[in-house]
Amino acid sequence: MVNLSLPSVSVILPLLNEEQNLQDCIASIFNQDYPGELEIILALGPSKDKTNEIAKSLADQDNRIKLVENPTGQTAVGLNLAIAKSKFEIICRIDGHSEIESSYIKTAVEIMQKHKAVNVGGLMYADSNKGLQRVIALAMRSKLGVGPSKFHTGGEAGQTDTVYLGTFSKPELLAAGGFDERYIRAQDWELNYRLRKNGGVIWFDPKLVVTYRPRKSLIKLAKQYFQYGRWRRAVLRQHRDTVNYRYLAPPFTVLVSFLSILLSNVNPIFITPFFIYLALIIFGGLIIGKKLIEKILMPFILFIMHFSWGIGFLTSPKKLLKIN
Repeated sequence: MVNLSLPSVSVILPLLNEEQNLQDCIASIFNQDYPGELEIILALGPSKDKTNEIAKSLADQDNRIKLVENPTGQTAVGLNLAIAKSKFEIICRIDGHSEIESSYIKTAVEIMQKHKAVNVGGLMYADSNKGLQRVIALAMRSKLGVGPSKFHTGGEAGQTDTVYLGTFSKPELLAAGGFDERYIRAQDWELNYRLRKNGGVIWFDPKLVVTYRPRKSLIKLAKQYFQYGRWRRAVLRQHRDTVNYRYLAPPFTVLVSFLSILLSNVNPIFITPFFIYLALIIFGGLIIGKKLIEKILMPFILFIMHFSWGIGFLTSPKKLLKIN
C-alpha cells in the first residue's frame, strides 16, 4: 500500500538502444521498497533496436509507466521532456543500462531530507561478468583509470561537486533551468555546477549504489572517453572556475607522451617519460586485474581511456558549444 505521507517520486529515463538492459532496469525500479508513490517516465529516442517496442509493452502492462517521444535522441533533451511530463516534486534519474538496489530511492529521499540537499547521488558501480566488459568495468572502478572521483571509486559521504545520475528536488532543478540541451555529454556536471551556484547542496553517499554496464568493445570505449574529454573542455570554457587537476591529467599525459616520442629522435633519453607512463599502467594493470587475461588487457584499456579523453579534450573545438 502506498504511504501518502512520504514524498512521491518521478523516475525518469532517457532511452536509446537499450534493448538488452531495459527490462532488468525497470524491474529494479519496480522492486523498490519505497512505500511512497512512484511513476516512471521513459523518454524514447530513435532507437535502432527493440527498445521502444519493449517500453510500449511495459507501459501497456503498468499505468505507472508513461512515455514521451524524444526525436533527437539526445540525453539532455530527453531528460527535460521527461521532467516536463512528471507530476511529482522529487525527480530520480536512472539510465536504461543501469540497475538500482531495492533501497535506492528510499535512501536517496532520506538523505535529501536529512541534509536539505537539492541533489543526492552515490556510486557508479561499473560491473559485468562478461570478458572484455568486465575488464573495462574494473578499469572504471580504479583511481588509475578515472582518478580520485568519489562517484567512481567511493569515499566518505558529504558535499561534493557532482554525483552520478542523481535524485533532485524538482523546484530547484527547474529554478536552475533544467539540463542544458547544448551538452551532448557532461550535462550532469554542468547542471550540478549551476545548482551549487544557486546555493544548493549536492550530496554524495556511497550507500547509493547504481550498477552500470560499461561499453563492450574497445572502439565504443574510445568513442565514449573521447566525447567525455571533448565536452569537459566545453564545461571549462563556459565555467572557467571549474579547472581541476583531475581533468587536466589526461591531456597533460598526451602532450608529454607526444613530446617524449618526438624528441627521442633528437636524443633517446627523451623517451623516458613515455616509458615511465607505460610502466605505470602495466604495473597498475597487474594490481587492478584479477585474472591473468585481465592483467594483460588492463594496460591497453587504461591507455585507451587516458588517451581518448586527453585527445578529446585537446581537440575540442570552440564551436562545440555556443556560449551565450
